[in-house]
Amino acid sequence: MPARGGAAVGLLIDTNIVLDLVLARAQWANDAALLFDAIARERFRGFLAGHAVTTVHYIVERATNSRTAATAIADLLQILTIVPLDAADFQRALAMNLNDYEDAVQVAACLKVGADFLVTRNQKDFKGGGVATRAPAEVLALLAAL
Repeated sequence: MPARGGAAVGLLIDTNIVLDLVLARAQWANDAALLFDAIARERFRGFLAGHAVTTVHYIVERATNSRTAATAIADLLQILTIVPLDAADFQRALAMNLNDYEDAVQVAACLKVGADFLVTRNQKDFKGGGVATRAPAEVLALLAAL
């Protein structure tokens, strides 16, 4: 899916979307799977904020077991580009007018890599963050429209 300069559209994937896929959350797993499939097929460029890697591992391990968590992280590392965050990014997030600091860090990661969209089910949580948000189904509709 070409964007500026012919590069694929960049998507910063929110932690909840990753967990929808890995934990097979019934209501959202299908859209998450289709989204990750499109990323794996290089229809989109997928990014994951560095801090989300440990969060995903922790939540998946608690919900399942350490082997499942490790496999999930290994798979994510194969298809997503991890956005390294530093002190300046965390400071930038502190200065944002968002109610949730973790959401602000997601926005900082999105801005750092210049992703076109932050993909989340909780779009209202990112209002005022200065990034375009889309639900997985909206991103998949963009792909289908091409």
